[in-house]
Amino acid sequence: MDALTDLAPAALRPARPHAVVIGAGLGGLAAAIRLGARGYRVTVLDRLEAPGGRAFTHRQDGFTFDAGPTIVTAPFLLEELWALCGKRMADSIDLRPVAPFYRIRFDDGETFDYSGDRDAMRAEVARLSPEDVPGFERFMAHSLEACRIGFEQLGHLPFGRVSDMLRVAPALLRLGGFGSVYRLASRFFRDERLRTVFSFHPLLIGGNPFTASGLYALIPALEQRWGVHWPMGGMGRIVEGLASLIEGQGGSLRCGAEVARITLEGGRATGVLLKGGEHVPATVIVSNADAAFTYRHLLPEGTEPRWSHRRADRARQSMGLFVWYFGTRRKYEAVGHHTILLGPRYRGLLRDIFARKVLSEDFSLYLHRPSASDPAMAPPGHDSFYVLSPVPNLAGGTDWAREAEPYRQAVARRLAETVMPGFESEIVTSRIATPLDFQSRLLATQGSGFGLEPVLWQSAWFRPHNRSSGVPNLFLVGAGTHPGAGVPGVLSSARVLDTVVPHANALV
Repeated sequence: MDALTDLAPAALRPARPHAVVIGAGLGGLAAAIRLGARGYRVTVLDRLEAPGGRAFTHRQDGFTFDAGPTIVTAPFLLEELWALCGKRMADSIDLRPVAPFYRIRFDDGETFDYSGDRDAMRAEVARLSPEDVPGFERFMAHSLEACRIGFEQLGHLPFGRVSDMLRVAPALLRLGGFGSVYRLASRFFRDERLRTVFSFHPLLIGGNPFTASGLYALIPALEQRWGVHWPMGGMGRIVEGLASLIEGQGGSLRCGAEVARITLEGGRATGVLLKGGEHVPATVIVSNADAAFTYRHLLPEGTEPRWSHRRADRARQSMGLFVWYFGTRRKYEAVGHHTILLGPRYRGLLRDIFARKVLSEDFSLYLHRPSASDPAMAPPGHDSFYVLSPVPNLAGGTDWAREAEPYRQAVARRLAETVMPGFESEIVTSRIATPLDFQSRLLATQGSGFGLEPVLWQSAWFRPHNRSSGVPNLFLVGAGTHPGAGVPGVLSSARVLDTVVPHANALV
């Protein structure tokens, strides 16, 4: 039957079902490609002037700044998308390993080079605390098992029923999922510095190491297994590549097209209404917008899915982010591609950010120098930087209109005191982003940097489902849904669609 349909004149062939994707972040772009490969005609709509979402690219004064994600782990999730289109990612994206993954600098000036080289890692552990080497081996074995189950087996599966959660409960218990990552690390390491080194990873996806489920200890094994990579030209090259794949499938990407609401008929999603009044009908709607925003603002009033705006109001959002992008007229060769500068406090600072929601005078920083690996990110002889500080989200009430510049100055002083003495006189371009920008530009609830906070009761089944509960034809991808934030998380959320969205042929 399919062969006869393919041979029929185009005018007699049934129209392909139309899928609309709201939001052109990495999750939305990946969803569009997967839907296109499943036979849908796809339209991606985004309110911003260019695609990318949190992976947007700023270009300023000859410098290129990645707005959000700065590394690629589990690159096979991207390679799959090119393969679905009959192409090889390597033919369009130059992805290179970064070594070491990052340098961690403690407040006293001691450092730890975190890499994918097991022997080098063992030596680094031994240098700080020789008695913790056996614990390191046991921790990595535990992390590998958590990665195998939590990421490889469960990361791309839907958790649409409570029975799905009950089925994995024994594994969660065995892997320490009901405790925190820090608590888990403390079982393996005696040295407090190493407990910090091997527990900070939840911060990469918006979580507090003292409250995030121990299952997130899978991240070190994920990095070790697939490496940490940098796309030459920046993350924007990946966004451009994904957009090109969509167009090659016959799909379309419309920027500057803001969705006002999702239209329903008989309780089922039937399309979207744009702010300008245009109605775009669709058989399938996929929202890559913030999950809480989708349920609170994009559905008609009176629509009450199981994960509704009421639950969104009670949910805990991840921390906010203060990001300062700047370029210098000289290069800083002693600064690596990725540096983590820890402040004088660990537990206390995280309590201020996540629980008390107050802006502390001290901070820990992530310093990104992409021009260390990729000189094209800055003009010749210059350096491109991005420094990020975790801060409270907007639920804390920080007046960022007043505090942004004093905070930037404090961050600058910290950099000058530690790894970049005298750098302020070398700055030739600068811009900042605060939780206010995440709220206004990305429509992030409470200006959070990563959507929902990754605690156990907001993970898997407890998270907004990839197939909307109560609104047929509506699906969700991105940081706010299962499995969560981070590049592997949002790409995996799109992978879930292969399970929950019917093939287009079944709808013709």
